[in-house]
Amino acid sequence: MTQYIATFHTHLAALKTHRSLQKAGIEARMAPVPRKISSSCGTCVFYRAQEPCMDQIDPDVEAVYTMEGETVHTIKEFD
Repeated sequence: MTQYIATFHTHLAALKTHRSLQKAGIEARMAPVPRKISSSCGTCVFYRAQEPCMDQIDPDVEAVYTMEGETVHTIKEFD
């Protein structure tokens, strides 16, 4: 499984995504955004899955990243 980080423009979008992922049976947790990544609202969702699960992510997403140890890779940035 891959560790993903989704950042958002609003705290509400992070909360909706967290709930959606959990409802789909995906392990997820809300947390402050790591210092290596910036975010408009400062809240992100960490989750583990086989794929990015973009259909579970709120449309107000800022970006989705993978995290391997301390290394962060951008998967997709949104406008």
